[in-house]
Amino acid sequence: MDLTSIQQINEQVEKEAIFLHDLLAEVNKIMVGQETLVERVLIALLADGHILLEGVPGLAKTLLVKTMAQAIHADFARIQFTPDLLPADLLGTQVYNPRSGEFSVHKGPIFVNLVLADEINRAPAKVQSALLEAMQERQITIGDTTHPLDDLFLVLATQNPIEQEGTYPLPEAQVDRFMLKVLVDYPKREEERQIMERFTGTPLPPVRPVIEPERILQARKSVRQIYVDDKIKEYILDLVFATRHPGENGLADLKHLIAFGASPRASLYLIMASRAHAFLKGRGFVTPEDIKQVAPDVLRHRIITTYEAEAEDITTADIIQRILDEIEVP
Repeated sequence: MDLTSIQQINEQVEKEAIFLHDLLAEVNKIMVGQETLVERVLIALLADGHILLEGVPGLAKTLLVKTMAQAIHADFARIQFTPDLLPADLLGTQVYNPRSGEFSVHKGPIFVNLVLADEINRAPAKVQSALLEAMQERQITIGDTTHPLDDLFLVLATQNPIEQEGTYPLPEAQVDRFMLKVLVDYPKREEERQIMERFTGTPLPPVRPVIEPERILQARKSVRQIYVDDKIKEYILDLVFATRHPGENGLADLKHLIAFGASPRASLYLIMASRAHAFLKGRGFVTPEDIKQVAPDVLRHRIITTYEAEAEDITTADIIQRILDEIEVP
């Protein structure tokens, strides 16, 4: 692609991305801190992916998704996953009408734009797989009829890292369906002071819908056109292949720490997420810095460590950081 074409894409992205200022301003009327989490939700919306969040309760995960849905004038549902939940509770079912002698479809709570699947690992495998199938296929079959989901459809699933009793951990193959896995940390001291002031004083201002869902769908078209140089694509492949064959990439000491490397979805999601990150910055091209920003969230749930890594107290975060430090940047 020539320089003129890249400049045209850059100018188009700069114009397209202006709506993000209004959206963030509206969200930040309610949210305090958690800038990384807010950014990752926007990346998932722009790149048409889903997010798995891991964090202790009370870190404003529900508040963020609800606020974001209100700001983009979208439908929102929070589903509390419990051991007795059934797939029909999530997807919907057919209801028999004795008067007419016919079945009618009763759609479940998943038929919205933004879904918060709270504590996804508390529901049995049947419910988990029903949700993940909806995420992948973007449609739901009830009886003999297939119902497509909305074009704007984001699942934000949460896991609690401290309570593991009575949970059904997600299999690695299902975790791989999530574009990003984000670790949510406690707020800083000054941020928590702001939270105390904001939520214990006067009532919070109402969240205004500043854009329509169609605006996000339109932005996705621009995100897909963002330029990714061949050297950037090779850099992405170097990172992903370093998780599978560390010995061939000058990282032989990681070989005994990685049981399984990242799947091909990692390469796809790294390009998609880095394009969305560039869009957030108002750029029409991807830089290595975009890759480095999103790589930990794309890779952390796709690398399976060995028992030796656990024994040496080495986490996937340590391995990813080592790979980012060692692989040559174009």
